[in-house]
Parts: sequence; structure tokens; C-alpha cells
Amino acid sequence: MELNEITITTAIIEKYFNKLKGALVSDVAIVGGGPSGLIAGYYLSKNNIKTVLFERKLSIGGGMWGGGMQFNEIVIQEEALPLLQELDVTYTHYNDTYYTADAIECVCAITAKAIKAGLQIFNCISVEDVMIHNDRICGLVINWSAVDIAKLHVDPLTVKSNYVIDSTGHDTEVVKVLVKKLPGQLNTPSGTIEGEKYMWADKAEKLTLENTKEVYHGLYVAGMAANAVFGAPRMGPIFGGMLLSGKIVAELIIGKKR
Repeated sequence: MELNEITITTAIIEKYFNKLKGALVSDVAIVGGGPSGLIAGYYLSKNNIKTVLFERKLSIGGGMWGGGMQFNEIVIQEEALPLLQELDVTYTHYNDTYYTADAIECVCAITAKAIKAGLQIFNCISVEDVMIHNDRICGLVINWSAVDIAKLHVDPLTVKSNYVIDSTGHDTEVVKVLVKKLPGQLNTPSGTIEGEKYMWADKAEKLTLENTKEVYHGLYVAGMAANAVFGAPRMGPIFGGMLLSGKIVAELIIGKKR
């Protein structure tokens, strides 16, 4: 049968439109497709919680995708090995409690498992604002990333969600918007973003787990965004804390819904 270009185009438009329309209302909206966001999406979807993820870049994976300085190998500490085992990620023992994994395989395996569990991922979409009703975050204001990059005057659209997870890493994109609109109301010691500190891998990995929490009604932080919001150090290309943070934030929201 001869291929028809218009049929190809129509198929893409119809399928994407239906997918996006189905994501306009969700239980959880995740912003940022790095390791913590993907893991959160996996566990939430696995527990039959309708979850969508918005990533502003063309590719997902965040800092994990490039490994350390584009050496696409990452380090995982022993505490996070059960996650790699559940996700069928190949890993190698390096020494003591250090393990390594291929960064590309890790991102692809997590993503595939998350999608199979039901997570809907939308790339090339940026979050430019939040929806707040009755002192609670209840959705996001989204636009194409290309619109933001080109500085085009194009109005956004909105999506509704009961919970939002900011897993945008160092940039804390969602929290920054909330702080700008509602100064002093963040659940941190200063009421605002404390700011990311220097490199200290051991301390940062532990604090990532402690800082994974609700920072405003319905808004949670995970991964490096959690450390940046609460003023903790950065950790570089070791990713056990990122993965465990994603699981923790999912469990916190699952607990709220039970």
C-alpha cells in the first residue's frame, strides 16, 4: 500500500491531541524529567495514581543523562541498589559500597518502566505559572518550550492536578514561581528558597532524602530541587539520593490519598 503523508500527519495530530486532552486533569503533575521525577512517576503510576510529567527539554533524564562531565557512567551507593534491581538496570560493583551503572541504560530503563506503569510524559513543555485556589496549588500553566525560548507573545494553557512535584533540579522552577507570587509562604526556615550550597556528596545525598517533602499545600519537592529549596549542598554524579527521593515523594503522596 502506498504511504500517504496526510494520513501520517493526521495520525500524529489525533493521537497526541487525545493524549494531551486526557492529561488535562490528573492526580499528580510532575515538573522535570530527571531521575527523581521519573522514579516518582513510576511509583505513583504503579499504584494506579494518574500522573503526568512535563519536561521542558527535548530529552528526559536530567543530570543523569550526561553522567559526570559527559562521561556517561554514574555512581550509585548500596542503599539504592534495590531500585536498580526492580527496574532491571545493570550495575557493577566498584568497591566498598560504590556501584556504577551506564547512564544511558539507567535513564532508558527507568523511563520504559514508568511509561509501562502508566506515566504520561510530555517533553518540550515548560511550566510558566501555577494555579492556586483556596490557598492550595491545584494545577500548572504550561506552554511550548520553544515559545519561551523565542520569547513569543503566545498565551499558555492550563492543566489541573491535585498534587504537584517540583523535580526541576537546581532551578526549582515551580517553587520559584510560587515564591514570586506568594512571598514568605514557603515551608522553609526563611519562608523562601534557601539556595543551593557547595559540593559535599555525602551530606547532600543524606539531606536529599530529608528535604523531600511538602513545601506548600499540594506542592512537593524532590531530588536536587529539594536540596536547593532547603539550602543543602550539591552532590554531583552520584544518583542514589535522586532515585530514593523520587520514591519517597511518591510514597508521601500515596499516603495522603489512602
